[in-house]
Amino acid sequence: MTGQLEGKRGLVMGVANERSIAWGIAKSMSNEGAELAFTYQGEAFGSRLEPLASSIGSNLLFELDVADDASFENTFESLSEHWGKLDFVVHAIAYSDKNELTGRFLNTTRENFKNTLDISSYSLIEVARRAYPLMMDKGGTILTLTYQGSNRVTPFYNVMGVAKAALEATTRYLANDLGPSGIRVNAISPGPMRTLAGAAIGGARRTFKHTEINSPLRSNATLEAVGGTAVYLASDAGSYTTGEVIYVDGGYHVLGMPQAGNV
Repeated sequence: MTGQLEGKRGLVMGVANERSIAWGIAKSMSNEGAELAFTYQGEAFGSRLEPLASSIGSNLLFELDVADDASFENTFESLSEHWGKLDFVVHAIAYSDKNELTGRFLNTTRENFKNTLDISSYSLIEVARRAYPLMMDKGGTILTLTYQGSNRVTPFYNVMGVAKAALEATTRYLANDLGPSGIRVNAISPGPMRTLAGAAIGGARRTFKHTEINSPLRSNATLEAVGGTAVYLASDAGSYTTGEVIYVDGGYHVLGMPQAGNV
């Protein structure tokens, strides 16, 4: 199948560079015919994003700070003026102080806990609230990114695990709220990937190698695999999938112990 997203317009949030999961999703969606807009935070990320967006024919870039309501308002007002409707949003936003992703969860500070939950979880509610008026007539799709550290302890993932658990619960509640308007809300859960965000977590290389040699497919996911899953969820083929966490991790999440010989 080709052109699964022909005629659809979507907003991609959270592209950091060419190796980010959000960019892998954006490329796959563009290849299937989608017209894309992007958000970024700060001049540095904007300068990295501009040539990537240009490479797939997009010049709609909006600076957005998800911790600021006025910034949300400005971005979605501008998007409404340009397009008037929205078919999908990819929410690939997460943040925590990297100094608290190397030690013990016990030492999480109140300030970083609140900041991590605000940016990594609550922001999805704001995205849904702003996207709803642009989707309510014909329906749409909201996608976010999670990780199995939400339900299984992962070394050094710490407060991000709590934030992802909240994000997954938020996905389910939003799916129920928005379902009557034909808006689907799902989360994609890749295994560990070599991204800028992933590198901030202590022991990232060891975690990547461990999942690679122990997953049933003996491989970590690729950007193309995650992108293909996002295409399915945003396409008409995914029209009856909502409130789900879709794992794209080589099957690692089904394991109870490491493979024989890898202990």
